[in-house]
Amino acid sequence: MTAQRVVLATNNRKKLAELRRIVADQAPDVQVLGLADVAEYPEPAETERTFEGNALLKARACVAATGLPALADDSGLAVDVLNEMPGVRSARWAGPGASDEDNNALLLRQLDDVPPTERTARFVCAMALVLPDGVEHVRLGEMRGRLAVRPAGHNGFGYDPLFIAEGYTVTNGELEPAAKDAISHRGRAVRAILPVLVAELRRLEPGGTSP
Repeated sequence: MTAQRVVLATNNRKKLAELRRIVADQAPDVQVLGLADVAEYPEPAETERTFEGNALLKARACVAATGLPALADDSGLAVDVLNEMPGVRSARWAGPGASDEDNNALLLRQLDDVPPTERTARFVCAMALVLPDGVEHVRLGEMRGRLAVRPAGHNGFGYDPLFIAEGYTVTNGELEPAAKDAISHRGRAVRAILPVLVAELRRLEPGGTSP
């Protein structure tokens, strides 16, 4: 297959780097662009109540603006004792424009009296693929674990400094990028969507046929 381009609908450089690492390993013929690589367009408000819905909103807007196949994810943290919140509000948990540090600090305050055995949580990622001809796919990935009592590590982003994955004793923020990619919710969702992406890009090539 000749090299083909797909746009990841994000301005998050760390998220883009994470996707590029996984794609380079699994599908080296695919070039992943970010929103900084395409003409600017109005990004849609994340108004859906599910990760899948928000991911599709972003991918559809990207396809409409660029004419290129688009990937978009919506990811978040679901904390058991908080009734699976912050959920789709994870990036805005401490309010509009909140920083990662703000969100982490608020979450720690909300869990201040929760014992370690009850600080269970999971990261969820919905990865949507939308093609210029209107074909759509969504794949999900999860990472289960628990929340630490204080942040640790400077790798990753979001709630990574608080999240300890099942089977680990250090936070995601302390893991090397490749180690996190292997177990992360986003890594799992990307690896699930990649075969679909490759097949769809092959179909869209001149003379391509449905897989």
